[in-house]
Amino acid sequence: MDFVFPPHPVASLPVVASAQRFPVRRIFCVGRNYADHAREMGALEQAEGREPPFFFSKPGDALVGGLGRIEVAYPPQTANLHHEIELVVALGAGGANVAVDAAKSLIFGYAVGLDLTRRDLQARAKEKGHPWDMGKGFDQSAVAGAIAPASQCGYPENGRIWLTVNGETRQDGDLNAMMWKVPEIIANLSTLVRLEAGDLIYTGTPAGVGPLVRGDELVAGIDGVGSLRAGIV
Repeated sequence: MDFVFPPHPVASLPVVASAQRFPVRRIFCVGRNYADHAREMGALEQAEGREPPFFFSKPGDALVGGLGRIEVAYPPQTANLHHEIELVVALGAGGANVAVDAAKSLIFGYAVGLDLTRRDLQARAKEKGHPWDMGKGFDQSAVAGAIAPASQCGYPENGRIWLTVNGETRQDGDLNAMMWKVPEIIANLSTLVRLEAGDLIYTGTPAGVGPLVRGDELVAGIDGVGSLRAGIV
């Protein structure tokens, strides 16, 4: 096939204990999936009841990740960059209208991720009823560590999810606090779009999100899944 210019490289993540890499197709994110985070964001109705999940996307090439320390460039046009630690689900198969009890069969594995947000741009977009894209989908806004295959780590439903900045704990929660569990998220999302192998799903963040500045060092982890280190440069 003859292209006008060479195609861009496929975004990918390393796989734990493997020489193979996981090719990334699309990145979906679940909004406000922990009640404590919904409360801190002022979404009290969502915090007190289980409304249907809502989703937003990041482009695949917004991904930055690896096994060692990940350098993340502080993005332009913001003075309020926020961290959000999340469990990332990596799909190894796809489907549409997937039943909840069949959703686990689509999962290849899991990773520790950071959903970075230009909070000031997002807030201005909300005020004007505009899309959030530039607040959420900018370059290097999707950070992730290596993928732990489900064959090795199982299908975590409980466990500590935490993040420190410069050694200070900022976020500290448990996966069991998700309002929508991973199989429910997959099933619901598959009614909106056809999911495919290579899709990543960021599953929401617990309370404690906050600002980052250049020079900050982040360490994050999820019990049974792994950890990541990142520096804001």
